Amino acid sequence: MIEQLLEYDTELFLYLNNLGSQTWDALWLIITDKLTFIPLYAILLFLLYKKFGLKSLLVFVVVVALMITFTDQITNVFKRGFQRPRPCGETDLIDQMRFIAVRCGKYGFFSGHSSNSMAAAVFAGLLLKPYYKNLIFILLFWSAVVAYSRIYVGVHYPLDIVCGLTFGAISGYLFYKLSQYLLIRFVKA
Repeated sequence: MIEQLLEYDTELFLYLNNLGSQTWDALWLIITDKLTFIPLYAILLFLLYKKFGLKSLLVFVVVVALMITFTDQITNVFKRGFQRPRPCGETDLIDQMRFIAVRCGKYGFFSGHSSNSMAAAVFAGLLLKPYYKNLIFILLFWSAVVAYSRIYVGVHYPLDIVCGLTFGAISGYLFYKLSQYLLIRFVKA
């Protein structure tokens, strides 16, 4: 059963990865770069400051730092625990795929980019939903694009992405709830 699932995962990876072309490679390399979205994060922080004030923003910054550290570390635990090689590390796949990433890395289950971007999207989207009703959908779309970029550049299987997005969504929601508790306890008290 698991072998069959992994085989389907590999087939889907090869299909999605080979949809790419040299025309779009530079764009997807930009999208997959962690530093690309710093302006988006700055805008989200500004919106949080504008709607909640400085004290609340400080709480949000601490919670976001904890959330990203949490998702990163749990991702690493899973990668070391499962030790599933990345597609770019599989010698029998390298001739069938497009590998354009800067580096490969050793293990890929599950995607840290996917979990971090989804956690940030859910966290910020839920906080700002009362003020910007559709922002959460834009952020979820952004997270999905970042996640797909990892398949495009050849470093993650679709299952790595789906599990990363799921874990990120759960983490984003839990840290959103934590921020709500901290606001009531320390800011609005």
